[in-house]
This record gives sequence, C-alpha cells and structure tokens, in this order.
Amino acid sequence: MTFITNLNETLQNKWQDANFASPMPIQSQLIPHMLDGSDIVAESPTGTGKTLAYVLPILQMVDPTKKHIQAMVIIPSQELGMQIVEVFREWVKGTDISVAQLIGGANIHRQIDVLKKKPTIVVGTPGRLQELVKTKKLKMHEINIVVLDEGDQLLSREHRTTVKSLVDATVESQLIVTSATITEEIELVAERMMKNPVRIQVAAEDIPSQGEVIHSFVKTEPRDKTELLRRISYLKGMRGLAFVNSLDQLLMKDAKLSYRDAPIVSLHSEMKKDERKKALDDFKSGKVSLLIATDVAARGLDISGLTHVIHVDVPHSVEQYLHRSGRTGRAGADGEVMTLLTYSDEKTFKKWTKELPKKPIQKVWYRGELIEGTSKTISQKGK
Repeated sequence: MTFITNLNETLQNKWQDANFASPMPIQSQLIPHMLDGSDIVAESPTGTGKTLAYVLPILQMVDPTKKHIQAMVIIPSQELGMQIVEVFREWVKGTDISVAQLIGGANIHRQIDVLKKKPTIVVGTPGRLQELVKTKKLKMHEINIVVLDEGDQLLSREHRTTVKSLVDATVESQLIVTSATITEEIELVAERMMKNPVRIQVAAEDIPSQGEVIHSFVKTEPRDKTELLRRISYLKGMRGLAFVNSLDQLLMKDAKLSYRDAPIVSLHSEMKKDERKKALDDFKSGKVSLLIATDVAARGLDISGLTHVIHVDVPHSVEQYLHRSGRTGRAGADGEVMTLLTYSDEKTFKKWTKELPKKPIQKVWYRGELIEGTSKTISQKGK
C-alpha cells in the first residue's frame, strides 16, 4: 500500500475512513505512475477500482488555489459521467476542489454558468465538451491532466476525431487511457497521442477476493423470455442486471413488463436523462429488482452488490459473455450468471462456456422457484 503514503493527509484519512481492505491491483499499479507524470494506457475489468485509480492522483495533483480547470475526464455516456462525478464529490468533501459535470442532454446554459465559477475538474462527454470549446466557454490551454475513461469507446472511429481535437487543444497535458478492453488498434491510436506511455494490464484472475460465481441456464422458447424475466424479478433477494442484444427487443420487453407492473426497469439510448437517472435510482435503492439493458447502455455502469447477471440473449462473442458475467461475484460476494437459452442458441452457448472452471448447471421453474434439474427430473418429482 506504499502509494497511499504518497498522498496528502486529507486523502490518506479519507482512504482510512472508507475502510478499504486493500488497494485493487489497478490502483497499486496506476497511481504511482500517474503521480510520476507518466502517460498511461491501463486495462482492467469493469468494477475493479479504475475510477478511484485516477481520481486519487488527480486530487493529489491539482491545486485548489488556482482558479482554472486543471483536469478533465472524458467519458462516452451520461450515466458513467454521473457516476464519476459522484465519486469525485465524495472525495473532495471538506476541500476547496470543485468538480463540474458537462454532459450532453443536460442544460448547456447551466453548464456555462458553472464554468464561470472556474471549477478545478470537469467530467464530460465528447460532443458537449467540443461544443463548449467551440463557443469559447471552455478553455483548454491550462488543463494539464486528461483521462479518457472507457478509452476503447472514446478512441473508436465514432469519437476519435473529437477526442483527439480536445486532447490537442491542451498545450501540455498528461494523458491517461483506461478501459476494460484495449485492442491493438486502440493502443496504437492512444500511443500516437502520448509520450512513451506506461502499459498496465490487469486480468480478471489478478483481482483479489472474487466470490464464487455459478453459471446456469434455463431452457425457454423465444416468446416466453419476457414472462420468465417477470417471474425472475419476484425471486427473493434478486438484484440482477439483464442483458438484451438489441434495442428493439429491449423496447418490446420493457413495454410488456411495464404493462404487467413488474419490478423491472430498463436502460436504453432513447431515454431522457431524468428517465435514466430515475431507472438507476430505483434499481440502486432496491425499489425494483431487475435492470434490463443493452451492452451500450450498461457501458461503464458500476453497480455494486449484483446477485445475478442474466443473459436474456446469448452474447455475440465469448468476450461479451465474460464481460457481462464479470459484473457479479465481486468483492468476495457470490453471484450467479444465468442464460435464458433457446434451442437455436445452444451450440453458441456451449462454445462460449466451454472454458469455464465448472460446467453450467441447468435450472427449471418449479413451484415459484428456479431449481437445479431438467424438465424430465422435475416432472418425475411432481409424481
């Protein structure tokens, strides 16, 4: 835990108050290099402490007496932006450091008013940041730390030009790229924007105190998936994140489940900012037991205490299966990864799960519960 001693007294006290058992591998590796001023490309699975790994060095390195923006975190989605701002606000309490949120979909005039107060740190989406730069409301030349969170998405073809223009607008800045996945292409793009970057790679097996995760499947017909989700949402202790492959399917399921008043909310790109916030708040508070999302909508969401990840549709790749699945069984807690499996997807499912330490178990619905077994064994039980 040597890096903790390099932080100021306020941050050290906050770390102790937070009662962390020990730093996560990404924190132990990234923080010292960031404090040294190095450019960094860091890869670590979702939910392994990446946000705090750059938040702490930023708070150590900025000077609250200087009244201008010194650090910028660029993020691909509104939800991720809101989560990161929450983390910053938690850690800046009692200090003179201020944080502003500059995300698309929010009132730009309010954001301009906030910028007039000269915050220390800004967190924003590429389009909104670029809009504020073009109208000369956001001045980039004094920013000396830039973080690209979910860097693989920000440096993909969709955002690359905008993000590069933002980084180039800073005169001299330290650049940090973090993500759960960094492809060779993204690494090359990042390196072109960096000075001798340090490469950090943390694998899932490097993460301490992972809980036991069971992989299971329930055989079903495509038309029965929505009803099965509704039943699952009423299971005792259920707190699940359910993934659907397409927006159309999600919207259809959402409409049917809302009509039935199931304790389920969905998250998708067509929702307004306040609708998305309400959905997340209802899920985090336990008012609803299931959150259904597409991979894009769930990107960067760090929701603690998930009991289940549910693949409503079998993912398109083994990486996607593992990324989704990695959101449960964290911080020593057990979890379950459940797939609603149709006949046509059985071959793909077997392919994606063949490397798992234990073979997935089959479950069936029986007397209001999901229990281990097949339809045959259960029908014998009922005799």
